[in-house]
Amino acid sequence: MADPEAVNGVDDATDKKQKKSSKHDGGAADLERVTDYAEEKEINAHNLCSNAANLFEDKRNKENEEKLAMERELQKVHVKKEDIELIIREMEITRSKAEQTLRVHRGDVVAALEALTN
Repeated sequence: MADPEAVNGVDDATDKKQKKSSKHDGGAADLERVTDYAEEKEINAHNLCSNAANLFEDKRNKENEEKLAMERELQKVHVKKEDIELIIREMEITRSKAEQTLRVHRGDVVAALEALTN
């Protein structure tokens, strides 16, 4: 019977060491999970910033394309020099502003003057 007690005593000591090491292993595993979570959070924040930057860049590119398309369309409109001079004299604005307004209104002097007065 001495042997079973000794065995039980050794087993108890071994069990305590195993429990202690498993507690430390569990703490290390918990720490690993927290670290992984923090790393994932940083990665997600970085991805979010880069995604937002890409969205803004895409929006800016789309607006620039639309603006260029509008300018090309307006360049196709023929306007008379007399009409531009009339708008410059009457409204006291720059030539480029007068020409642009006249082109937007498809060469209609009356509509361009109304737009400039409103």
